[in-house]
Amino acid sequence: MLTVELLGPLRVSVDGRPVELPAGRLRALLAVLAMSAGQAVPTDRLATAVWGADARGDPRANVRTNVKRLRRALDSAGELVAARPGGYLLAVDPDQVDALRFGRLLDEAAAEPDRVAERSRLAAALALWRGTPFDGVRSDWLEQATAPALQERYLAAVERRTDLDLASGARPDPTDLSELAERNPLRESLWARLLRVLEAAGRPAEALERYDAIRRRLADELGTDPSPEIRQVHADLLAGGTASGRHAVPRQLPAAVDGFAGRTAELAALDALLGRPDEARSGSPRIAVITGTAGVGKTTLALHWAHRVAERFPDGQLHVDLRGYDPAGRAAPAAAIRDLLDALRVPPHRIPDGGAAQAGLYRSLLAGRRMLVLLDNARCAEQVVPLLPGTPGCLVVVTSRDQLTGLVVTYGARPSTLDLLPPGEAAQLLAGRLGHDRIAAEPDAVTEIVHRCAGLPLALAIVAARAAIHPAHPLEALAGELRDALGALESAVDVRAIFSWSYETLSGQAARLFRLAAGLHPGPDCTIAVAASSAGVPVRRARAALAELTRANLLTEHATGRYSCHDLLRAYASELCAAHDPDRDAARRRIVDHYVHTADAAAQHLQFRAYAGNSTLGPPLPGVAVADVAGADEAIAWFTAERPALLACLALAADLGLDRHLCHLARALYVSLHRQGRWLERAEAQRAAVAAAHRLGDAAEETCAHRNLAVALADLGRFDEAHHHLDTALERSRHDLTGQAWTHYHRDLVHVIQGREAEALDAARRAHDLFDQVGDEVGQAIALTDLGWYHGRLGDHDLALELCEQALVLHQKLGNRPHEAHAWSCLAEVHLARGAPSCAVPCHLRALELFREVGDLYAEAGTLAHLGACEHVAGDRAAAHDHWRRAHGLLADHDPSTVDQIHAQLATAVDASTADAFRRAAC
Repeated sequence: MLTVELLGPLRVSVDGRPVELPAGRLRALLAVLAMSAGQAVPTDRLATAVWGADARGDPRANVRTNVKRLRRALDSAGELVAARPGGYLLAVDPDQVDALRFGRLLDEAAAEPDRVAERSRLAAALALWRGTPFDGVRSDWLEQATAPALQERYLAAVERRTDLDLASGARPDPTDLSELAERNPLRESLWARLLRVLEAAGRPAEALERYDAIRRRLADELGTDPSPEIRQVHADLLAGGTASGRHAVPRQLPAAVDGFAGRTAELAALDALLGRPDEARSGSPRIAVITGTAGVGKTTLALHWAHRVAERFPDGQLHVDLRGYDPAGRAAPAAAIRDLLDALRVPPHRIPDGGAAQAGLYRSLLAGRRMLVLLDNARCAEQVVPLLPGTPGCLVVVTSRDQLTGLVVTYGARPSTLDLLPPGEAAQLLAGRLGHDRIAAEPDAVTEIVHRCAGLPLALAIVAARAAIHPAHPLEALAGELRDALGALESAVDVRAIFSWSYETLSGQAARLFRLAAGLHPGPDCTIAVAASSAGVPVRRARAALAELTRANLLTEHATGRYSCHDLLRAYASELCAAHDPDRDAARRRIVDHYVHTADAAAQHLQFRAYAGNSTLGPPLPGVAVADVAGADEAIAWFTAERPALLACLALAADLGLDRHLCHLARALYVSLHRQGRWLERAEAQRAAVAAAHRLGDAAEETCAHRNLAVALADLGRFDEAHHHLDTALERSRHDLTGQAWTHYHRDLVHVIQGREAEALDAARRAHDLFDQVGDEVGQAIALTDLGWYHGRLGDHDLALELCEQALVLHQKLGNRPHEAHAWSCLAEVHLARGAPSCAVPCHLRALELFREVGDLYAEAGTLAHLGACEHVAGDRAAAHDHWRRAHGLLADHDPSTVDQIHAQLATAVDASTADAFRRAAC
């Protein structure tokens, strides 16, 4: 029996006896015949495969001669290498050739429905692999056609086996996979598996370092970024909190409504979705769809039930209002996913670009977890589908006025249509809000109120609020007012008539504020200051009017100082505004002006100076209230809470022709959206600014907008576009040296993001020269800091120290505390690189003091970590661990995955052992 092994150095045996073939054509002839074992190979193909372009003489004669030699070597007359019409055949079972058996096992594995059996066949196939196929066989045909195909199947099989191992909970040894990835450095699917295996093996920091290595290699050798697949793995790795072993446990459910009544059958149907605890991780995610007319109490029911069963979901509860019927516009799925990632505490800089990648990250974070997801006010199934978890364990509750048939048919959602409250349950609702004694005292009046409101909970809530405001007022009188307001209505409630009945009791000031604030505000909710601005009244008068509207249940103070209302009430307010307020465009301008001035004031807390544009922001319009924002923390909190309204105001400003306001607002949003990780939104805001500046014909504004857009695009990895906008900014500032200087500084930032420090150094040098020429000391100091840092990174430590020290003097003179802190950090890094940790320590201590002063929590934690590294290198392990424990403490509730980022920084700046010691300090 002949056995031929081709998956490595050629090995041949006959009846178990090894056969040594001479180097040369016989090896190639046997290999080609073996790859078609049991099938005839035409003589011409044999000749081409064995001799290729070197064939001399008669090819057929050459084949016949070498077949005879091969038979003698195998000690076989004609049984093993048999002549056939037009060719020759190797008469062995294909399984006696390892390469063919390898292929058969892979085919069987691909067709195997059972994963355990599939993995077994993959393992058997891979065990046949001994090295490079056809090693020691000289054949261009085998090398160029057959070997690459075998290699591809081998790599795909390794990847599939790895996937199966990880899915089963196994922890594969990354050693072999690492070696294979190094031999195939541009095969990103292999690197993706290696990252996951390293994570499973408890080595996330090494996984991060490997990602950085492949990213740099792809950039250097191919000029490309990593594929979406490997970027997704990277994002999953960082967002999963592997280093700390913790998951964020969001508790996002809004407060349940007091006085909930009835809905017994609907609650029971929802309870049935829970099933037994042991069923929670089997099957598909469970979905409930609560539908019904506007105001029927869908959200109230969903929240009441969600709070009741919250303990069944120990990994947390998520909530997002999709605003499907809000007159101001619905929430896009991509924006909703981004909000959910924030709730899951994914660090902004770890969120991948693009909606599909973000949706994948969201599903990855929910995989294997038991969470309740409440998707409120959906307009259509298309809004909901991207937000569904991909694995069992989670339960999703959706509320909508639409039936959402697509969810029911495709995803097996359980529908529940909410009807109007029956009279008994409607009376219970009133009793819950007004007290049982008051309801029991006037049963006939209660019956008429319930009848007039037709069992609509929203209408009942408004009537109850009116009754609660006047506790001494008889319910019979209230019923009489309803009777007069609604007339002879018998079958269904006219909810606008109920609104009108309540609205007409308001003071003139409260009524006007309701029309303008609820009817014109572009965001989902508003503050006292913006409500005051919409009406052009002092804040104290707006506060009193808002309190009146809240008591009447026309507005809800869902968070301290933040007011919202049902979308039916918003539509009603908008209709009233259109009918009674001819000055509504003036109100819109005041709303925009409020946001622009407040955003400008808040932005000053986040940066030393707005490095752009020569235009100044004039005083607020008469009647505009500017919110008081004190300090960086309050500024970030304000930008975060007002983000939807601020983005909507960009479009509103464009509609009103307020292009100067638009440019100022986009500039104020630049830093805050970056810190929030809203890079796509930041880019869109700067695009709007580019268009507005073009309409203004203002070269300085255009320059500013183009360079801000360039850095925003660079953060998204769109470097060609970024440099195009920088080129445009330089062209627009051809008569403005200061504008050119800041544009070169932004070019410096883009190059840094690209990882091109030499080019960044050149751009920083150009920026510094221009700042020096125009006498801009702020720009000089900032550029000097970058010049020093880049020189240090590129190995010129003496010059780096000199430049950073010059920058420090200027920052201190100008009072630029954020950049002074950065300069101290750069000095410390240079000292450490020079082998002088004792000199680095005082620099880090000063940076730490300044970072605390400006409220940069992450920079404070990073500085503590680097301080610990200096102490560790100097031999003071106790001091090092003290600094590291404090750093971990700061990061514990802020951003768990930043431990990995700081670990990688320390590994680069110091060494791997120090970085590992930092990680262990968390334990």
